[in-house]
Amino acid sequence: MKKYSVVLFDLDGTLSDPKIGITKSVQYALQKAGIEVRNLDELESFIGPPLQVSFHEIYGFNDVQIEQAIFNYRERFTEKGMFENKLYENIPALLANLKHQGYILAIATSKPTVFAEQILQHFNLEHYFDFVAGSNLDGTRSAKGEVITFAREHFSGVNIDQFIMIGDRKYDIVGAHENQMDSIGVTYGYGSLEELTDAQATYIVNSVNELQELLNRLG
Repeated sequence: MKKYSVVLFDLDGTLSDPKIGITKSVQYALQKAGIEVRNLDELESFIGPPLQVSFHEIYGFNDVQIEQAIFNYRERFTEKGMFENKLYENIPALLANLKHQGYILAIATSKPTVFAEQILQHFNLEHYFDFVAGSNLDGTRSAKGEVITFAREHFSGVNIDQFIMIGDRKYDIVGAHENQMDSIGVTYGYGSLEELTDAQATYIVNSVNELQELLNRLG
């Protein structure tokens, strides 16, 4: 019997590298707010957390400014940003192998569900996943712990110790802890080894191949 049966995947920084699309869309939203950021590397911290959290914590936006910034962000993101994105190497093979081994796969992302579904379709990955858990367009259910709870409740017949969450940022690991769930931190995304260690990920891997090897052992 497998140690785990349901694998929850973060999307951004775990399955795909969304840097160009997200940072250019944030740059666009900030420009609309009168803030010029020329170096996209400065906006990498927006990859992972909910947008409302980042606009508040990084730029001190109030609720009204956050709402407008997200509106402007989505204006560009829905037109082109979500497709300025690339899969990490060997992701399709990883997902195919996991399905072949009998794992149930699902997405748990702070990105709105509708965008996550479009991105999966764009990369022809949607058939690997039994469920896509994301946030709502109105900003609710955006905290990673809430998203993971929503995914867990979808598979209500599965014991919690049969779930594992995979992600590249501390939010993924903390969200898993909030749900009494084991986790795998991946360092090839946008979180550092230190960040994932401090968040107390159950396991940490450095590449997609290492992730495959770990899940093979756990299976």
